[in-house]
Amino acid sequence: MENFDLVVIGAGPGGYVCAIRAAQLGMKVALVEERATLGGTCLNVGCIPSKALLESSEVFSETMNRAGDHGVVIGDIGLDLEAMMARKDRIVGELTGGVAMLMKKNKVQVLAGRGVLSAPDKVVVHGADGETEIGAKNICLAMGSTVIDLPFLPVDGDRVVSSTEALAFDSVPKHLVVIGAGAVGLELGSVWRRLGARVTVIEMLPTITPFADKQMAKALERALADQGLEIRLETTVTAAKVMKSKVKLTVENAKTGTETIDCDRVLVAVGRRPVTDGAGIAEIGVKIDAGGRVEVDDHLRTSIPGVYAIGDIVRGPMLAHKAEDEGIAVAEHLAGMPGHVNYDAIPNVVYTDPELAMVGRTEAELKDAEIPFNTGRFMFKANGRAKSLGNETGMVKILAHKETDELLGVHMVGPRVSELIAEAAVAMEMRASAEDLARTCHAHPTLAETIKEAALAVDKRAIHG
Repeated sequence: MENFDLVVIGAGPGGYVCAIRAAQLGMKVALVEERATLGGTCLNVGCIPSKALLESSEVFSETMNRAGDHGVVIGDIGLDLEAMMARKDRIVGELTGGVAMLMKKNKVQVLAGRGVLSAPDKVVVHGADGETEIGAKNICLAMGSTVIDLPFLPVDGDRVVSSTEALAFDSVPKHLVVIGAGAVGLELGSVWRRLGARVTVIEMLPTITPFADKQMAKALERALADQGLEIRLETTVTAAKVMKSKVKLTVENAKTGTETIDCDRVLVAVGRRPVTDGAGIAEIGVKIDAGGRVEVDDHLRTSIPGVYAIGDIVRGPMLAHKAEDEGIAVAEHLAGMPGHVNYDAIPNVVYTDPELAMVGRTEAELKDAEIPFNTGRFMFKANGRAKSLGNETGMVKILAHKETDELLGVHMVGPRVSELIAEAAVAMEMRASAEDLARTCHAHPTLAETIKEAALAVDKRAIHG
């Protein structure tokens, strides 16, 4: 039996990053993965393919609807969906192949198969050629998450789909109903709306993106509605009938009552659940909470010594970059280093158009915690770069402590804010103040100037607003 300093189960962003960092620190590492390619849900059927399709569909939409505003005259425009999907698949292939190369570069031994703990220091890899048992001084669980099904509307991969199938339609749906107005539902709904589908989004809560600041969520909702997405809030799907060529949904709303919606495809995007079954972890005594997540301490240690857990199977947001930071923290803790994840400074992004990005606490959270704060806002319509792009929708909002001026939350809806939020995350990591951002010189003309202006607005001294 071969022995390792660290065995990582799951090769998603958290798992493979943990393996690389541990190898950099001199450990002998094995990475166990059941999927044929590395990268987990994110690289294979999540973050990366969805962003590829979002970019392609935005190019199509821009060409159709905005090229004329720039004086660009184009003749007949057509959609080659097969080529668009091929581009997406090529990007996925390049990145998953790149992860495999990184494993070789860092001398991480990749074992293909399903990893199951037979003891706190042993893992059995169930592969195509049988079972292999390996020894592990330490184990990191990084199995990730999977989509949540609706009991009355199981995913069949055809009429009723998860995000995986919605990334690979062979034709544009005539009418796509999306159940769930979180990041996945809104992003994939945006893709197919841009490509010509009628899209109806059904959300049982009173707001889209319920994790976001309410003002930002409302601004994003208005922008998406202007693009043709039909968004129905406080509405619940109560029954469904799946037929050969369509799906008939029964929905209920407290104000409008019950109605029936006919569509040709339904995307179920009501969330994800941690994958903690089938790995033998409960059998060896690893504690799992009522929500199905592995219980960990501040160093991501489980209830069993030597067994760690990261990513979607532990507390916190189900985000790839959060899992990456946790993977690094585990590797560094094993090497006697402090390890570090600041859960108050993890950004969250919805890649629609406009994008939504946030880091830190919302206004509602601060009010509930009775934390005094000041607010600064600045609209993108007053920003020169946004006007040049022809994309002026949205704003930046900064929340700072009323007494210390320390940044408590930064929220954005607007063009390319997925890139802008990094500045706010760095500032919050350094426990900067709104004044620090306001005093930092920003290049002109840039979208980032909206952050400076919003920071100035905290003290009611914005220059251009």
